[in-house]
Amino acid sequence: MVPPPPANKPHVCLSTILIMSSMALMDAYLVEQNQGPRKIGICIMVLVGDVCFLIVLRYVAVWVGAEVRTAKRGYAMILWFLYIFVLEIKVYFIYQNYKADRQSLDAVARKALTLLLSIFVPVLFVILVAIDHMEYVRAFKKREEIRNRLFWVVVDLLDILDIQANLWEPQKKGLPLWAEGLMFFYCYILLLILPCVSLSEISMQGINIVPHKMMLYPILSLVTINVITLFIRGGNMIFYKDMRVSGILMGKNVIAIILKTCSFAQYRRQLQSNAPHSASSCRRTRCPSPSPSPCPRHLRW
Repeated sequence: MVPPPPANKPHVCLSTILIMSSMALMDAYLVEQNQGPRKIGICIMVLVGDVCFLIVLRYVAVWVGAEVRTAKRGYAMILWFLYIFVLEIKVYFIYQNYKADRQSLDAVARKALTLLLSIFVPVLFVILVAIDHMEYVRAFKKREEIRNRLFWVVVDLLDILDIQANLWEPQKKGLPLWAEGLMFFYCYILLLILPCVSLSEISMQGINIVPHKMMLYPILSLVTINVITLFIRGGNMIFYKDMRVSGILMGKNVIAIILKTCSFAQYRRQLQSNAPHSASSCRRTRCPSPSPSPCPRHLRW
């Protein structure tokens, strides 16, 4: 195996502590939800799983810490995918245990689960991006544009987690089984893919990073988050009388649709205005074609 370049040790330690702390808290939920002899078996299983995950994390986190000063975010995408894949499996079993034990109405523990996820998941994404370590982005304005775009990613992550939290928080009337499964795995796929898309946009830009060309994530988030989650919340509020639907996030979705639509229209106009300018500059810089040399006198008719 090729040895990694020198890593940013504080970055590696911080990301590892954050990941393992969230895993340990999810393990505590799983152990506390089981009683008797089954509790010991669950404890052994989660410990073995955490040891295996820590072994893999030891190598991936070092490579992530080695690329924070560059535009590359390949190992950051791998780490994010691995973390969300394992974390959401544990969240799924916690949610199923809450669903099976409907008499357990510990609203504080359920709200605490939502709070923990809404803290750990966005903070890890910000650490993996490490915008303050991108020393090659020297222009303050350009770095602020990137930071503003990443802020929208964090808000979208909170939006997805809010939709997913409706499944385990106490509710008067439960959703149909197919709707719950579809909602959970839809949020699962979004958490896996969309942050990786944002990280890949940074990787593809390289040193000459151009924020206005990072348009793939805004398009995907407009459709998959702002539009579809608006319909999900509206359906829960109208058909299932769910009073826990966040009206603030519904307003956020409406505002985001308006703002992103305006930015797309402005970007399209900018492309159309730049096309004639580039064509005219090409015509001005084009070399003059050589004039045909006259035929010799003795070859003329």
